[in-house]
Amino acid sequence: MLNVPESPMPSFDAEPVVIAAGAASRVSGLLLAPPGARACYVMAHGAGAGMAHPFLGAVAAGLAERGIATLRYQFPYMEAGGRRPDPPKVAHGAVRAAVAEAARRLPDLPLVAGGKSFGGRMTSQAQAAEPLPGVRGLAFLGFPLHPAGRPSQERAAHLSEVRIPMLFLQGTRDALAELSLLRQVCGELGQTATLELFEDADHSFHVPARSGRTDAAVRSALLDTLAAWMVRIP
Repeated sequence: MLNVPESPMPSFDAEPVVIAAGAASRVSGLLLAPPGARACYVMAHGAGAGMAHPFLGAVAAGLAERGIATLRYQFPYMEAGGRRPDPPKVAHGAVRAAVAEAARRLPDLPLVAGGKSFGGRMTSQAQAAEPLPGVRGLAFLGFPLHPAGRPSQERAAHLSEVRIPMLFLQGTRDALAELSLLRQVCGELGQTATLELFEDADHSFHVPARSGRTDAAVRSALLDTLAAWMVRIP
């Protein structure tokens, strides 16, 4: 029997874009839109690393393989090389500008917004304050429910004002989201919230070797879940 090599996964190149995030502010973005894309995920970065972080790059590439476009973007403080996150008002403005840019460039695709940790929380705050035009759902890559070692639900208070579907992708070892509290939050949100757990994963979706799994396997399962959820949103 001949050994036929597996076909390599398709590769796609991200297009650099510039997003007007205010009257005097512009931020960088990376648009990755595979042919025949079924939806677009507008993805914000976490507090400590920008849109070029390897995890976000892997998420964008993996979603492209699954027929999902992504627009990654910088918050203004990260664009300027700063370390202190922007005030919520500024961050919310960047979220709205990125969503508007995605809608302009991919007008025929349904939009889902969210991102990693801080970026996801700023997106949900923006949506709670005033709905993001054209956004059908929010997806969080590790929602930061509270600071490490200080369990609380205060950061989730605004989620009750969100009227569109929300997907929480969360590791069971996430130090920024005590599992019992997160389950309670999602339970109180009712049908609006879907919680998907990844056993032994931490806030960065890293799993220890003793788990018997790899980070890549966890990320693949996460991306399968995210892509399937995105295309089911009405």
